[in-house]
Amino acid sequence: MAERKQWKWADDPSLNKMELTKLEKDGLDVIETIVNTYSKEGFQSIESSDMDRFKWAGVYQQRPKDGHFMMRVRIPGGLLNSEQARVLAKIAEDYGRDLVDVTTRQAVQFHWLTVESLADIFDRLAAVGLSSFEACGDCPRTIMGNPLAGIDPHEVLDTRPLVAELEKFFLLNREFSNLPRKYKMSISANIHNAAHAQINDLAFTPAKKTIAGEEVIGFHVWVGGGLSAKPYLAKKLDVFCRPEEVVKVAEGVTTLFRDYGYRQKRTHARLKFLVADWGAEKFKEELVKLVGELEPQGEDLLQGWNGGYFYGIHEQKQKGLYYAGLSVPVGRMDASELVELARLADEYGDGTIGTCNTQNVLIRNIPKDKIAAFQAEPLIVNRFKLQPNTFVGYAVSCTGTEYCNLAIVETKERMRALALYLDETVELDTPLRIHMIGCPNSCGQRQIGDIGLQGALVKTPSGMVEAFDIHVGGTLEEPQFNRKLNARITVDKLGPFLAQLITLYKADRLEGEPYWRYVERVGLERIQEQVDSILQTA
Repeated sequence: MAERKQWKWADDPSLNKMELTKLEKDGLDVIETIVNTYSKEGFQSIESSDMDRFKWAGVYQQRPKDGHFMMRVRIPGGLLNSEQARVLAKIAEDYGRDLVDVTTRQAVQFHWLTVESLADIFDRLAAVGLSSFEACGDCPRTIMGNPLAGIDPHEVLDTRPLVAELEKFFLLNREFSNLPRKYKMSISANIHNAAHAQINDLAFTPAKKTIAGEEVIGFHVWVGGGLSAKPYLAKKLDVFCRPEEVVKVAEGVTTLFRDYGYRQKRTHARLKFLVADWGAEKFKEELVKLVGELEPQGEDLLQGWNGGYFYGIHEQKQKGLYYAGLSVPVGRMDASELVELARLADEYGDGTIGTCNTQNVLIRNIPKDKIAAFQAEPLIVNRFKLQPNTFVGYAVSCTGTEYCNLAIVETKERMRALALYLDETVELDTPLRIHMIGCPNSCGQRQIGDIGLQGALVKTPSGMVEAFDIHVGGTLEEPQFNRKLNARITVDKLGPFLAQLITLYKADRLEGEPYWRYVERVGLERIQEQVDSILQTA
């Protein structure tokens, strides 16, 4: 066990209970304890104080806390190879009841694991260059990126080396294993904001600047984004960051969070609260004190937002090669489908699989003469479609009460069934993004959906019934979070209610107008009138 750091806040009498737990034993120390003790002696041997520390191993107790665990595996930048995919599938087959989920942060998630299985899983992951460590916990988590990095016609720089540098620097780095709360980074040079910059604690987006007569491609830096019960959009600092400065700047921002972030209340401990209090100007001043002078902002190269969707067959920047964006309904597959995906990546591409923050996947480097055969593959025709139906293709869901201890309603299967119902009921020729979450933590990123559905409970004569609050108009195109309507819809009425609401939009929209812009144009009051009318006639 490594020697514990003596942090400057250690003697603060107002620290919350979790902070005291972390001072007693670093979260990373639990990994050794799991391997050497708990995996051998079983669930009953786990000390209660270590159960929170399991997060640093990438592991949570799953609902209903009967000895089974959820695990997240880091997929840096959303890129894995076919060998890694097969190992993930085998873990799911051997220990996870065949279940594999792709998350909204490009990670892979397992369920049904036992503590006895964890040491073997850690070894299997390490053997192919993967890790679950610090995929959860108060530490730098999975680094999000562009799953098309290196082949993307819409990128200005290949960010794969930078993702690798950031991963190497932060993973298992005890200087940053005790942050006030979770910490999320993204880096992408895609001009369509593929990595959702504005909802990350720290994000790098493409920019350029002429310095000493030379045009330099680099990044703008965003800090303080995050969702949950009090969502904040990240603020852009007056900084231009050269590629070679990315790790230095990331270290500086993370150090500021570590040393000045709030540790009194867990609900007020994210970086977004510090940035909101300091403001972007002061945050930059403190950053420069740590890392040295940085160039002021350059020219922003972002051009809108593609929502993280890549469906279909598209040309790469490499002549004669194509990538295929595939739909994985609500991000869920079984182990055999992941094995088949690995086969397709090998047979048709270069063995690389991309995981997307929309819970989907893609395959890269497909030669033109293989496209027809690829399109005819049963997995592509029947399950992971290149052009999914509108609602199935743009549905996002968190885990819900099936496995999550924080959720209050079931979501994953419900979102899948709801999307199927809407595709059967409403014909719509433009994407409409529906995000469903089971609690305010918003793992399903409810705030950025055209329509966001947040789980709630309603008291009825027969008892408490699951329901959803309705939010509309979220986007990162012109960044704004969706807004809550005065409507709490029980689950038995949710499908018909949304079908009517979307039908009204379809009749009233301008040509090609996305739902978020429609809400902006007609106003929330008008949408509320539509809702009231639907509810009155229900």
